Amino acid sequence: MNDVIGGILWALAPTVLVGLLFWAIMRAIVRADRDERRAYTRLEAEERARRGLSPKS
Repeated sequence: MNDVIGGILWALAPTVLVGLLFWAIMRAIVRADRDERRAYTRLEAEERARRGLSPKS
């Protein structure tokens, strides 16, 4: 019985590890994109204010 459980865990480990790696990479990409968009929006608002334009809606 111990060999069966070990075999099941050994078979599932690569799938779980690849899934966790994929999740971590996608989370990092989404967070970086969100931060980049926030920085660009702030920069654009500052530039519009400097030029005396109305805020973008």
